[in-house]
Amino acid sequence: MSSAGKMWGGRFHGELDPLFAAFQKSLPHDRALVFADLRTNRAWSQALGRAGVLTPADVQRVHAAIDDLEQHVRSHGVPADDPAEDVHSFVERELGARCGDLSKRVHTGRSRNDQVATDLRLHLSSVASGLLDALAAVATALVQQAQQHSAAPMPGYTHLQRAQPIAIGHWALAHAEALARDRGRVQDALARMDQCPLGSGALAGTPVAVDREALAQALGFAGATHNSIDATSARDHACELLFAAAMAMTNCSRLCEDLVFFASAEARFGAFGDRVSTGSSLMPQKRNPDAVELVRGNCGAVLGALVALLTTLKGLPLAYNRDLQEDKAMLLPALTRTTDCLRVLALAIGDFTFDTARCASEAERGYLNATDLADLLVARGVAFRDAHELVGRAVDRAVQLGCELQDLPAAERRGLLPQLDADLQQALSATAVLARRDVLGGTAPRQVALEVARWQQRLHEWRASAAGGNR
Repeated sequence: MSSAGKMWGGRFHGELDPLFAAFQKSLPHDRALVFADLRTNRAWSQALGRAGVLTPADVQRVHAAIDDLEQHVRSHGVPADDPAEDVHSFVERELGARCGDLSKRVHTGRSRNDQVATDLRLHLSSVASGLLDALAAVATALVQQAQQHSAAPMPGYTHLQRAQPIAIGHWALAHAEALARDRGRVQDALARMDQCPLGSGALAGTPVAVDREALAQALGFAGATHNSIDATSARDHACELLFAAAMAMTNCSRLCEDLVFFASAEARFGAFGDRVSTGSSLMPQKRNPDAVELVRGNCGAVLGALVALLTTLKGLPLAYNRDLQEDKAMLLPALTRTTDCLRVLALAIGDFTFDTARCASEAERGYLNATDLADLLVARGVAFRDAHELVGRAVDRAVQLGCELQDLPAAERRGLLPQLDADLQQALSATAVLARRDVLGGTAPRQVALEVARWQQRLHEWRASAAGGNR
């Protein structure tokens, strides 16, 4: 196509070198914004009508063309190899085929700079809605595990060393809490991008007397941007949403690591079902936790996209620079990847079956009740630091004898811990250890059950919020 046929033709007389023409084309990435661009064209043509630039009949013809094009795109999509330079030139060309030269007038007072800035915010709002739904799905799967296992003990870890008994439900809700913060970060990003750049022009504002607040309202924004330079060049809202995705992927990667370990032959705390695991092409005995490993593996790509976008932005002067075209190539695939990973992770969590008998048995082994033994000494008047040392010696002796603390022979116990006359079998059981942590945020079954109820209410509110709809 000659330069005269392009949106920026006029001053140019030659054609682009084919290599550069292909290099600078953004349609394969920004075609995802096509429905947002159609909405922007609809709202802008309406604003031009109110400003007297277009007649009511013109606006009606443009809207009919937009309706027809939208139906066509929903049926056929936007081909990645279409000759259009970007989604905006694709839409303008296709509207021209439907309403003639009137389509050229729709661009009056508008730049691709404020157009793409508006399209991107509209599209990200829709993407973020899917991200919120996917986060809720993972949280729901965790809450269901917590409800089922609110009183089931398992070993808890610090430094990947056995530390203290915890309830399986307490572990599940720990990951749910992280996801709740991830959801809050997505909502914060949405709130800060909830301003409409349309009407900012290339960088100095539009000369057309459009009502920008009405325009923002028509597109579902809370208001209009207040600085045309910032409106066309700002991408911190994109970075913020991508950071929320990267943080969610990081939290999910930690969850996946837990599940990979739980399913290992060394831990044997549970197993994945056939829906989310595969075998080995060589070793018939293998059952591999592929779903969570793939989620964990995808985390790096999302983190890399965030770093790439921030690096692209860090040296750019105001206002718009063509570098910003690359934001969608980094941003959109990473957000799609995050949403897909969350949905798979929700499936994997629901498909994981805990071996509660083994978890309970292992919670009784490895001296996880040592702190509780020290607490029993404290209850007998021993200072905690002294109790800590006494229990350390008792653990050392139990290791030598090859037994657990609660199984120390009576003579050994009297010599090491003369202050105690309690039945250690009962006092140091995993069930007793859990029950003692009956404080807000603790792992006692009663507290876990209360948190499950709180989480069920929270999830109900999330679903109600989602049902309220987005732009």
